[in-house]
Amino acid sequence: QVQLVESGGGSVQAGGSLRLSCAASGGTYSRYCMGWFRQAPGKEREGVAAIYALDGSTYYTPSVKGRFSISLDNAKNTVYLTMNDLKPEDTAMYYCAAGAYIATMLEPLEYNYWGQGTQVTVSS
Repeated sequence: QVQLVESGGGSVQAGGSLRLSCAASGGTYSRYCMGWFRQAPGKEREGVAAIYALDGSTYYTPSVKGRFSISLDNAKNTVYLTMNDLKPEDTAMYYCAAGAYIATMLEPLEYNYWGQGTQVTVSS
């Protein structure tokens, strides 16, 4: 059973930076897709960024391109989301997810395993 544990959330002012971490255990991730998703109160969960472990290809939702970066440390089984130039609209609970055979990288329904989430709050 794959287990995912996120960390690194917090409160920052607009323009600030945070780095989220997601430590994975209990599985083999070489062919997995790892993704970061977020959900704000009253809104649907949306895909933010994803990375395909096999070849390192990355995907971003348009609103975070150029500001967020997803990376994977295979030795540590950890995926990171580096967030720069944060905006108040980035405020949400951020979740790490993992799945195999993902067709649409930022579609939450395609991911099988989820972490418990870490809160990110950006003040103006």
